[in-house]
Amino acid sequence: MKNIGKTLLSLLILLAVASALPSAAAQVRLKDLATVGGARSNQLVGMGLVVGLQGTGDRGDLVLRMMKNMVDQFGISIDAGDLKSRNSAVVSVTADLPPFARPGQALDARVSAMGDAKSLEGGVLLQTPLKAANGAVYAAVQGPVLVGGFSAGGQAASVSKNITTTGRIAGGVLVEREVASSFTGPGGTLSLLLNQPDFTTARRMAEAINAQFGAVARPEDAGRVEVAIPPAYAATPSAFIAELEALPVRPDATARVVVNERTGTVVMGGNVRIDTVAVAHGNLTVQVVEQPQVSQPQPFGQGQTAVVPRTAVSAQEGGGQLITVPEAGTVDELVAALNGVGASPRDMIAILQAIDRAGALHGELVVM
Repeated sequence: MKNIGKTLLSLLILLAVASALPSAAAQVRLKDLATVGGARSNQLVGMGLVVGLQGTGDRGDLVLRMMKNMVDQFGISIDAGDLKSRNSAVVSVTADLPPFARPGQALDARVSAMGDAKSLEGGVLLQTPLKAANGAVYAAVQGPVLVGGFSAGGQAASVSKNITTTGRIAGGVLVEREVASSFTGPGGTLSLLLNQPDFTTARRMAEAINAQFGAVARPEDAGRVEVAIPPAYAATPSAFIAELEALPVRPDATARVVVNERTGTVVMGGNVRIDTVAVAHGNLTVQVVEQPQVSQPQPFGQGQTAVVPRTAVSAQEGGGQLITVPEAGTVDELVAALNGVGASPRDMIAILQAIDRAGALHGELVVM
């Protein structure tokens, strides 16, 4: 717990130092804050058959039906009851078709077992069409399945690492059909969609664009900035977007404290402020120890051997203290004040929740 506290304190101090740096150091590229409207990816999905497994495939009827359909496509007539292979598995295949992808471009795919297959290790996916939400085929995938783990065992013992029923096919997706993408609107305009909608960030983004290219940008709302393509870039809008993406913008963020009660993680933003509050902290430790004893009768006695329960209970309350947490203007002052109470990371979560309930925490408290 001490090591966790030291790690947490170091992380929070780094955040505090970052928040105290000049505003120029906090500037990021526009391409890291927003995306161009119309340049979006599309999700593809398909259902295929993985073969070449070492007896770790499906046992259901679905895999047998798929195998029969595949055999029928090659002009071979066979009864489904004659197929009894455990070396095949039915899988779902998913992939993301990026914007501006052209036919012949290679992509990666994700493969997941749909039935009761134990492992996809060593399997090969047969050619599978991938469809979009409109039902049209946009790509096809085929190739060996790469599993990030292993599984081995016998009748009495087994060993495994990671998940062996999911895997990837690197470069096995070939784009067969491109998606028409248009990132320019009527009148030669384009939209910049903020990754984290914020009115202040949208205004600063428009100001940075106008300072470089003139009055061509205006914030429509917290999540979109409309930009008119200058006449000099009318024939080459892609070059204009490339220059836009390189512009430095100083984003704004909501004051937020994120806590994870499962792991005891606390992350505070640099804009978090706290009013003056009094905090009492103490620990109550209760220890219960079971020490059953065996009661043995005397030799040739009429009694029976019995187990007599013995329970030792002890309670110890740590020395609680009431301290005043002054108004904190920066994250390091807030961390120093909370550490002054002697709080561990998990105790700090409870203290932050109580401070928020008291109305002294100026920021959004997010509990995961």
